[in-house]
Amino acid sequence: MTTEAGLGRIEDGAVALLDTAFPNLGAVLEQEGSLTCLTSCAVRRRVPIDEAVLRAPLGRPRAVWGVGLNYVSKATRTGRGLPEHPILYLAASYADPAPGAQVVIPGAVAEPDYEGEIAVVVGRRLYRAAESEVWPATAAITAANDMTARDVMRSTGTPALAKSYPGFTPLGASLCTPEELPDRDAIRVRTRVNGELRQDDTSAGMIFPLPELLSRLSWFTALEPGDVVLTGTPAGTGQDRACFLADGDEIRVEVDGVLPLVTRIARPAGTAPRDHRLTEPVS
Repeated sequence: MTTEAGLGRIEDGAVALLDTAFPNLGAVLEQEGSLTCLTSCAVRRRVPIDEAVLRAPLGRPRAVWGVGLNYVSKATRTGRGLPEHPILYLAASYADPAPGAQVVIPGAVAEPDYEGEIAVVVGRRLYRAAESEVWPATAAITAANDMTARDVMRSTGTPALAKSYPGFTPLGASLCTPEELPDRDAIRVRTRVNGELRQDDTSAGMIFPLPELLSRLSWFTALEPGDVVLTGTPAGTGQDRACFLADGDEIRVEVDGVLPLVTRIARPAGTAPRDHRLTEPVS
């Protein structure tokens, strides 16, 4: 994990701060291709987790890929058939907000939504990769809140526009290597809004499992160290409930092996949604 005092690993309920000059875990992956080099770092000191000030673990990812409709539960809830191929998109890459940070919803967005997801962090280059090559090239998994402006998605038909507002893809709060996962074929993801459980599923419910998803993507692009692949969201989003995020809401995404990712919502008052169409229709 990345803290205000440097990189650290979680040990017995505390953060062991490591003796390393890397500014964040993304920088480690760009240079080393994995996180294993941190296991030999000396520990400078330990601080309780609740006293550590967390920062975005990866800094600014080089690329953030996402996939739409990748859980059977989500397809069932929306009444859609299962896709034959992954519905992929590339979102804007910003410096990720710190875990627990506030995300300000633009006044023009009427239907901001949460999407709890498992995020895969690439460690070694994947290009035209077989499924068997994906887990060995995976550095870690983490939690993601793939926030979406549903009204923008509906009016533009473009996922990248609906998901690329600043702060809309918080990641963290820590990373977990594949070796640390209790069952990498059934990674659990849960989302709570203001303490109420809204999403609860595992990666076993994916339409395109993680190795297949990254393998397919790698035949169209090269996935580089530090790239992030968001792997889809299960049923239970605000879209499914016709209930969108409001000022003061708190979203908590829980993924096996990592600290919960908390996002707090702020909505400016007195601004009205606008027409999101990029061009006027031709009459």
